[in-house]
Amino acid sequence: MDIWKKFWCRSVQAIFRLAIPLLPYRRPQVAADVAELPALLGKEGCSSVLLVTSPSVVKLPGTRRLLEALDAAGMACTVYDRTVPNPTTETVEEALALYRAGGCGAIIGVGGGSSLDCAKAVGVRAVRPDVPLSKLGGVLKVRKPLPPLAAVPTTAGTGSETTIAAVVTDARTRDKYAISDFPLIPKYAVLDPEMTLALPPHLTATTGMDALTHAVEAFIGRSTTKDTREDASAAVALIFRYLERAYRDGGDLEARRELLTASFRAGCAFTKSYVGYVHAVAHSLGGAYDVAHGYANAVILPVVLRAYGSAIHPQLARLAQAAGLAGPDTDRQEAALSFIRGVEALKARCGIGSSIPELRREDIPALARHAHREAAPLYPVPVLMDAKELEKIYEELL
Repeated sequence: MDIWKKFWCRSVQAIFRLAIPLLPYRRPQVAADVAELPALLGKEGCSSVLLVTSPSVVKLPGTRRLLEALDAAGMACTVYDRTVPNPTTETVEEALALYRAGGCGAIIGVGGGSSLDCAKAVGVRAVRPDVPLSKLGGVLKVRKPLPPLAAVPTTAGTGSETTIAAVVTDARTRDKYAISDFPLIPKYAVLDPEMTLALPPHLTATTGMDALTHAVEAFIGRSTTKDTREDASAAVALIFRYLERAYRDGGDLEARRELLTASFRAGCAFTKSYVGYVHAVAHSLGGAYDVAHGYANAVILPVVLRAYGSAIHPQLARLAQAAGLAGPDTDRQEAALSFIRGVEALKARCGIGSSIPELRREDIPALARHAHREAAPLYPVPVLMDAKELEKIYEELL
């Protein structure tokens, strides 16, 4: 990357870093059981809620338990269970119609990132009925508080229960855009391990590696704070300790609970400190080939960490200590390399490969340009790369 482009990127990133303490970030209030939600929403003065979920999640015992708790509390609940992967403007409008018809005063999103994003988007439309979602894509365009929003994740990975963003696909044009504003941070995050028991081993592994990537990229970037470093380091420690346990025994409630905590803390970290080239490359692969995001992150993470080289050895050495892969007296370079090897070993033990089978060599230049456009200038990566340099990352994924 030429010197003027680097200067521009680092200047923009510096401005955002200086702004972090001034921005209205907040942590959702955490509940440990879906049965706590009726009381929490009752304190908001809510008597009727919209539950946004998917056809498979609505059948889970945990979802039924939530519905029973709402009924026992005398709280009316309208259920929208037609959320699809990558929610569309059409599904958001369908759910919004139910929200209005039910006279709802709060929204509960139950599921993976898609259901939680759909729930957030419904809240946006509820408070900005005069503006189509296509006009709200981008940063800080909502500017109105949403109805009380509770997020109940059924995976331990996306961190959507903590973030300021919702990604929506236009049903007509198929364009995908992110709506990012502080009111989208849920008021409540329910980290109930029983809600994740139905997650199969492969998704347990890939969503866990997604959370690991959030934590690592937040920790090694150039926009960290004391809080985000603490959250990211704690998340890394929990994932290395519990991911393989949950992968091998899906009924291990302790492991499930700790992974939800890890995902939450990783989400809090990257919401403030952002991500990096791992996500930029993964997003390009998801758009081109529909590669699952968590799987892509798992494969790409060690490749990008090696590409950053010695610039991130001090940070990786600290993460290696947090993960129990190195001691305080271990040589810094060796500790850093042990962390990368540890990531590779963990994903291998969880059945994740080291390549992207869908990737075609002839597509690499266009994919690298896409990743570069996403990352520059906003992602505070430890080492800046241009599209040509990013092509080397893709080459290693073949």
